[in-house]
Amino acid sequence: MPERRAAPPDGATGYPHYAPPPRRKRSSMPDVATEATEEPHLAPPGPRPATPGAPARRLPAAAEAATALAVAVGFMLWSRNIQVNPLIRVGQVSGLAVLQFRAAVLAVPLLTAVLWAAHRARGHRWQLVLRLGCAVVAGLGTGIVAGGIAVALRGTPWGLGGQDGDPGTLLGYAASFLRGEGLPDVYPPGFIVLLAEWARYLRGGHVGYALKDLQLLLSAVLGPLCYLAWRTLLRPAWALAVALPAAVLFLDPIRPYSHLVMVVLLPLIGRLLTELAHAPRMSVRTAALRGAALGAVLGLLFLCYSGWFVWSAPGVLVAVLLLVPWRQGSAALARAAGLLGAAAATAAAVGSPLLVKLAEHGADTVDRYAYFDVYIDPAYVLGWRSDRSGWPAAWAWPPPGELAGQTTFALLVLTGTGLALALGLRRPPVIAAVGCLVGAWLLRFWFAGHMERDQAVMLYPRTTWLILYALIALTVLSAMLLAGGARGAWLRLTAERRVKLPRFLGRRLAAGSLCSLAVFGAMAASWSANRYMPQGPQTDTMGIDAYRAHLLQRADGSCPSYAPGHTCAAPHPDWRPQDSRNTRLWCGNVEAKDWPTYCGGTAPFTDRPG
Repeated sequence: MPERRAAPPDGATGYPHYAPPPRRKRSSMPDVATEATEEPHLAPPGPRPATPGAPARRLPAAAEAATALAVAVGFMLWSRNIQVNPLIRVGQVSGLAVLQFRAAVLAVPLLTAVLWAAHRARGHRWQLVLRLGCAVVAGLGTGIVAGGIAVALRGTPWGLGGQDGDPGTLLGYAASFLRGEGLPDVYPPGFIVLLAEWARYLRGGHVGYALKDLQLLLSAVLGPLCYLAWRTLLRPAWALAVALPAAVLFLDPIRPYSHLVMVVLLPLIGRLLTELAHAPRMSVRTAALRGAALGAVLGLLFLCYSGWFVWSAPGVLVAVLLLVPWRQGSAALARAAGLLGAAAATAAAVGSPLLVKLAEHGADTVDRYAYFDVYIDPAYVLGWRSDRSGWPAAWAWPPPGELAGQTTFALLVLTGTGLALALGLRRPPVIAAVGCLVGAWLLRFWFAGHMERDQAVMLYPRTTWLILYALIALTVLSAMLLAGGARGAWLRLTAERRVKLPRFLGRRLAAGSLCSLAVFGAMAASWSANRYMPQGPQTDTMGIDAYRAHLLQRADGSCPSYAPGHTCAAPHPDWRPQDSRNTRLWCGNVEAKDWPTYCGGTAPFTDRPG
């Protein structure tokens, strides 16, 4: 006998455990293979039964993914033939200008086609043009940044950072792995293994050259992967509105794998919560298969960088408990348990190499390195200055705001977050973003609050990125929910007053928004690439990493083409980094005379900065 379900109180809708009546036309459950409506919004309900036309519907999705990735990688490769001297400022400006010109050559015809389709094309053709247009813009966003890095590294086979800092650590671990010395205890092994194998098979065992290849490649594809992850939840224009600014803002070309995991993880958590909300209407087999697929992807991401999982975990766990269909009976619970169990088991199996080491050595591994962001107000989460001691000056950060130190941007994202909570708290994408935000917020202040007592930083400043990412996502989701509510109100009004809704209004808004996002992406990508243009050590800005790559000899002993003064140094052998034996905080970027003020006690040096 079918189970009887109670209707939601007061006519409300959107409960994840409530099966909506057949006459309902809209739901928060996305199905990216179906483009039934013209407004970019959360897609129609699912899952849908298989039909003979299903492969044909999957073809545009495959074309969308292939287009985004091909544009990103292709543009990066095209940028490698820009003929400028990256060590002089005029050459850098010329290189940035060529990148913008080439991007415009690609984008202007595309945007023209999108605008034409918004006015003239039929529904399915318009949807295809819009999807491909958003994919191209997503690819160009980080493709321009990667192209800028290629310009900055022109003439040298070494990657950003050369053999210093974090790149030196990665090179040491990869070289150690190639020598058969195994992997580090608790450092995520995914990127190290990829770097080592890339060097083994494609770079003749030279891990320094392989690092440059992967810095360029992963920087290029970060934007498309972020966009495609959000496409599992949102329509094309809305997915791009979240992914493009996030990808360009958070892209860290020195170690792009870290932020690639972050920008993909949040929408995948939203996808998991969405599947959980609809698990009662799935078969047990379907629920288990979907859970296993998501678990495998989450396990791979965990192997590449585990911090985002730790900081998101408390809020996501609460979100999962809230979405479990506790009151729908044993059958619904069994399906939800199958989904979550398969996801957890698969993720644990794939991520087991790191999970085992964390269980064995996690308690003995303590992060004691304090850099610039450790010294600022811990409640400032709307920007990251970098760990360099150059511009802007320490006294000018955080930037002053108009209202109690808060900027207009802060007020904007906080307003957007409030609207998202008011309008979409029952929707899985909103719940996922809120869960990640709350989890990272709580753990940030927990670790920071115990920093002096435990003499441990525990990487808490990195939660800045996850918190800001969640705020950006919630702001875009609030705009989407407002647009959907306004459309619904208009439809009700027109039904009562017999006023005809402009047929192509939604199309034209989407096309215009895509043009604006494209211009924003080009400008933001140029800003990001400009930060990494080579600058001498006297400035100590982010440009020092590209500068260092021009100071190392090639494998044949010759200097890079644009080495300063045509002089360079021989690279040192890559050694396996050792875990820090410090028992107190190490204050980076702090002069010895200032050490007592910042860290207490005396510095272990007297003549150089930390």
